Parts: sequence; C-alpha cells; structure tokens
Amino acid sequence: MSKKLIFHIDVNSAYLSWTAAYLLEKGYETDIRKIPSVIGGNEETRHGIVLAKSGPAKNYKIQTGETLFSARIKCKNLIVVPPHYDLFKRCSDFMVELLNEYTPNIQRFSCDECFLDFTNMENLYKDPLDLAYEIKGRIEKELGFTVNIGISNNKLLSKIASDFSKPNKVHTLFPYEIEKKMWPLDVGELFGVGRKTLKKLNSYGIKTIGDLANFDVDVLKYKLNSYGEQIWKYANGIEDSEVRKSSYIGMKGMGNSTTTHFDIATKKEAHMVISSLCETIGMRLRKNNSCFNVVSIHYKTDSFFYRRKQKKLNYSTDSTQDIKKEAIKLFDELWEEEPIRQVGVHVTGLFNNNEVQLSLLEEGSHEKKKNLDKTIDNIRNKYGKYAISTAQFIDTPIPPLCGGINEDDYPMMSSLI
Repeated sequence: MSKKLIFHIDVNSAYLSWTAAYLLEKGYETDIRKIPSVIGGNEETRHGIVLAKSGPAKNYKIQTGETLFSARIKCKNLIVVPPHYDLFKRCSDFMVELLNEYTPNIQRFSCDECFLDFTNMENLYKDPLDLAYEIKGRIEKELGFTVNIGISNNKLLSKIASDFSKPNKVHTLFPYEIEKKMWPLDVGELFGVGRKTLKKLNSYGIKTIGDLANFDVDVLKYKLNSYGEQIWKYANGIEDSEVRKSSYIGMKGMGNSTTTHFDIATKKEAHMVISSLCETIGMRLRKNNSCFNVVSIHYKTDSFFYRRKQKKLNYSTDSTQDIKKEAIKLFDELWEEEPIRQVGVHVTGLFNNNEVQLSLLEEGSHEKKKNLDKTIDNIRNKYGKYAISTAQFIDTPIPPLCGGINEDDYPMMSSLI
C-alpha cells in the first residue's frame, strides 16, 4: 500500500491578500499588504471591526476582531478597506480551479484552506517539495496572492505544517520530524486544544506538545474522558481521516449555520447568534408543519477545530423558544471559551406536528407558545423577516435572523478534518 501524501494549502491573510490583488489589478498604486491596513466592517453602523490586518498593521498591536475606532487610535494613518465577499468567493473558486489541474481529490476546509490528496500519484509527481513550490508559485503569479503549503502523510500534520513560519512558505511535517518540529511547540498550538483544556493540561504539568505526547494516556482518559485520548493521538501525529470533496453529514432534519465576520469571544455574543439561527429554523419547521425531538449544536473555532453536542428531548415541539432554550443549554455545556468563527444548530427526529401528543401539564404552555410563534410568523410573512425581533438584537451587529441553510459542517477530526 502506498503511503499517503497530503498537502494543506492556506492563503496568507486571505481577505487582505485578495483585496490587495484586486486593487492592484484595477490600477491602485499601493499594495495594501505593505502598509498599515485592515479589511474592516461598516463604520457607519458604529460596529465596524477588523476582519483582517496587514503585516505592518500588526506592528501597531492591531488585533482581528477589535473595533476600527480602537485600531485607528493605535495607528493614525491606518488604511481601512471594506470587505467584498463576492470577491473573496471568486478568489477562492479561482484557486480551487487551479488546484484541480493537479488532483481531483480536494477538500475545501474553508474559503481560504484546502486539503489535497496526492496518494498513489507518484508516477505523475516525483518530488513533493518541487510540486508544492510549483503550485505556490503559480498561485502567486497567476492569481496575485500567496499561500503556505504544509506537506505530510495525514491532514492533521499537513495543517500544522502550513502554520509554521509565514508567509509564502512550504513546510513538511512527516512522522519522523514530529519530535524536532512539533513537540517543542506550546501545547496550546495543538489542533483541538481550547482555552479550558489548555488550563487543565498546564495544571497537569503539560506545557508543550511533546509533554502531552509522552504523558500517560490512561491518566488523560481518566481526567478528560475520550477527548484526552484524542488530543494525545494528535500530539503523536496520529490521524487518518480521508480527504473528501464534501464534509456534509446528511441528516433527515433542518439546520442553519453561519460563519461570522468576527470571532465570537463571549457567551453573550454566542447566545445571540444561536438565537438568530433558531428563529429561522422555527419558521421553517412551522412552514413545513413539522416538529422535532432531537437538537444538536456545533461550532468551529478560529483554528477550525469542530465541536458538536446532541440531545434527544423527552418532548416534541416546533417552538422557537424551545429550540433556543435547548440549543443554548447545549452550547454552554460544550463551549471551551475559545474564539468561534462558525455556529450551527440542527434539529432532527422530524414528524408531522399534528401527531404530537401533549400532557395536561404541557397543554396551556404549548398553546401560548404556538400562538406567539404564529403571530410572529404572520408579521414576518406580511412585512418582511426583519419586521419584528426580540429586543436583544437592538443596537448590535448581529441580525435577528441569520445563517444559510444546511451549510457544510466539518465534524471532529476523527470523522473529520
């Protein structure tokens, strides 16, 4: 059996790089990557935030997610360019189109990251490093932006390798290189280690990835359950998920997820985004005359680690209030206090809501919620979906209804990356 050969390609400062390439093509004289600049939100709403920053902007301690007001205080001559998401999608598509010339085995991990599988293609590509440099060079020359490429025999190690020194670099991280290249790194840099877990690992005397790799796995399983064994495997470079074109896990249900334009950093922000997702799901359930009895919540961190939790309810409902209550409760149990870039809610176990059997204790409460939802649905159907919303969304950058429908999910790396 041939050894796997996996590339991970990551666009350097994607939003800013894509914008810079576009502006240069249109005749803009300055490369915004070489001056203090950021891609930022709408300042007129007073909620403008930094979505991406240039290298020179980093020298002013400007952080992704901070307000543009704060960033301008740090750097008086800061250049702010608004985001153009249609442009970002086109750039991502152009890159994937180029990559398809090399292999059909491509998994889009996000808009600016891809895994490529070159296993069993030795006759076409003799030297992985030469191939990586060719791809990197073509992307820079033909598309106008740079990438990092990580090379290994699995997705975990190739992704870690691509995060080594940037920008515009190629790195390898094969199993024989783990001890030298990966083990000295802080354990917080390991894929899947969130803030809560980092504190626990540090309290056990685990400071580096090497410390974790050489720790007693049975003790980790006792302290952190199956998750302890999983991150121990990651620390040892053990991961065998396939590169696949679609990461979506089909379920007979309804779901809604959104990728935010800022990192969600507080529980309040997360609850608001979850609430806005549940509003849409509730309306779709009622329109479909359906109830559910299983709810799940998932989120993806700023380092693209995926967490998911599911619960089967002892009742069935189509109530928006019920979806919010159960989803938020699951999130609070799941969240590791790490920054989040994507959140999703799914409901399954669907059946016709005329078949729901209520107990005498539930009947009055059920009717109140049903009447409230019906009134809100009618108002939105007549005057538009933003005609009515809960007060929590007033003066916030989070819309009262948000998200796409059944966007691709990225399950835990064991099923996963």
